[in-house]
Amino acid sequence: MPHHRETHRTHRIGWLRAAVLGANDGIVSTASLIVGIAASHASHNDIVLAGVAGLVAGAMSMAAGEYVSVSSQADTERADLKRERKELAEDGDHERKELAAIYVLRGLDPLLAGQVAEQLMKYDALGAHARDELGISETGTARPIQAALASAATFAVGAVLPLLVVVLAPYTDLVVLVSSASLLFLMLLGMLAAYSGGAGIIKGAVRVTFWGALAMGLTAAVGSVFGTVV
Repeated sequence: MPHHRETHRTHRIGWLRAAVLGANDGIVSTASLIVGIAASHASHNDIVLAGVAGLVAGAMSMAAGEYVSVSSQADTERADLKRERKELAEDGDHERKELAAIYVLRGLDPLLAGQVAEQLMKYDALGAHARDELGISETGTARPIQAALASAATFAVGAVLPLLVVVLAPYTDLVVLVSSASLLFLMLLGMLAAYSGGAGIIKGAVRVTFWGALAMGLTAAVGSVFGTVV
């Protein structure tokens, strides 16, 4: 009988979340900044400079924020595993009963649950408790550096897209072209993210595009008022 290998998407959660968040923020924040500055009637050079500064600052901010956030998660996981390792060493029988009780709650009869708990603890006691008691698995393990690099790189990629439009578009149509192109980029990003995660493509595109449009609209309004006042 041929071996059937199933393909699941849960292993993509960590990097997919960081990548989509980075690219989305890159497009939205940079496009909004560009549109806001352009609406204030700034010069073309000032608009480009603001966009480049936003790209660099945003990429570094995303990397730092993601690293700190995921590092905190990793620290918590390590602390929980250290405590669990100590409890296993001090009272393994209690931990076995605790694991068996978890399996009973999941639908196994007490006898079978006890046998499963015993077998799993002989094979890898800490791994069994990490997975079934603490909810820590290899798939969801926090990886700070990977998350930081993915966020920074994808932010930069996203930010480059509206910047390219600024460079190529005529100054008189800058606001319209940057806004339209950025919304198109966001729609494609939402569709790609939804497809990669196995979610609804239309829903993924709409929610990303809506928030991007709102951000650019508000920033353009602020830029327009600021330019008028000054």
